Amino acid sequence: MDNNDMRDEELERAQDEFVAQPEEVYHRGPVLFRGPMIPTDNTYANLLAPEGSTDWLHADPWRVLRIQAEFVDGFGALAELGPAVTIFGSARIARRDPMYHAAREAGYRIAEQGVAVITGGGPGIMEAANRGASIAGGKSVGLGIELPFEEGLNQYVNLGMTFRYFFVRKTMFVKYARGAIIFPGGFGTMDEMFELLTLVQTHKVASTPVALVGSEYWGPLFEWLAGPVRESGMISDLDPTMVTITDDVEEAVKVALSGIQA
Repeated sequence: MDNNDMRDEELERAQDEFVAQPEEVYHRGPVLFRGPMIPTDNTYANLLAPEGSTDWLHADPWRVLRIQAEFVDGFGALAELGPAVTIFGSARIARRDPMYHAAREAGYRIAEQGVAVITGGGPGIMEAANRGASIAGGKSVGLGIELPFEEGLNQYVNLGMTFRYFFVRKTMFVKYARGAIIFPGGFGTMDEMFELLTLVQTHKVASTPVALVGSEYWGPLFEWLAGPVRESGMISDLDPTMVTITDDVEEAVKVALSGIQA
C-alpha cells in the first residue's frame, strides 16, 4: 500500500468517526460563521464605537460611497432639467475675445428655444455661455469641478453643482445633453470632446450632433485625423463626419439643436 492509499484510508476513517457537534452559529447579514470563524465583534457595536483613527475616511470603500453620492446628487439635480445642449470651451478665454461673444450668443440662442445650457460652470467660454442663457431667462447649468485654484461657479449659473470626480461630472455632461457645441480649448476641452465622440462612435450613447466653432483652430486637428490617423487604419472613413466645423454661431446652434428637434 503506497502513501496515497494510506492517506485515503485515514481520511475515510476520520470522516466515519466524525460526529457533528452542536455549536454556536453567528449570522452577520447574509454571512454565516461557525466555530473558530465567529468574529469577536458585531456590526452595531462597530458602528457606535469611537474611532481612534480617521484613516477610513481615505480608504477605497469610503471613496466608493462618495462617488455613489455624487452620482445620486447629480441625477437628482438634473433629472427634470428637460432638453439640454452642452457647451465646452476654455476657461482662459478673456471677455474681450470674439469667442467669448460667440459663446454668449450661442447660450442666448439655445435658451431662447426653451433648451437648457450646460457648461463646466467656470470662467471663459463657460461663463459666456451661461451668461447668454441667463440673459435669455433660460436654464443656465454649471457643473463645476473641485480644483486647487478653481474660483467656483460663475455668477451666471442658476442651477449649479460642484463635483469631486471628473468622470462623474462628464457623465452628467453627456447624460442630459442632446447636442454639443465645442469652442476652442485645451486638454480639458479636448478630453471632453473626444470622450463624447468615443461614446457616439462605440454606440454607448445615441447619436449626438456636435458642432465645433472655429475652423482655423479645429481644422488642422481634423485634417490630421482624416489624414494620417485614418490612413493608418486607426479610424474609419466615417469618423471625421461626426462633427460639423463652422465659424457661424447660428449654424453651430442649429446643429446642436437638431438632436432635440429630430
